[in-house]
Amino acid sequence: MRAIVTILAIVVVIAIIAVATGFVSLHGRAGELPTVKVEGGQTPTVAADVGSVDVGTKNTSIDVPKVETVKKKIEVPTVDVHKAH
Repeated sequence: MRAIVTILAIVVVIAIIAVATGFVSLHGRAGELPTVKVEGGQTPTVAADVGSVDVGTKNTSIDVPKVETVKKKIEVPTVDVHKAH
């Protein structure tokens, strides 16, 4: 499996070098989209009864939690790194 991948990689590299140096010249012509003509027909009609939405604001009172922070002295682990001698 490794040999097949290696050979394939070598072939790809050789192909890239051949195109880059001009040894192999690739030519083509630009494509174009086909011409499409649409005639006649009618768009569908849809009748729909829909509700309404009112968006706005109002002033009201609500309960909001109060968060407090307190500073405490605690013991935390430390790490010291020393160079090898």
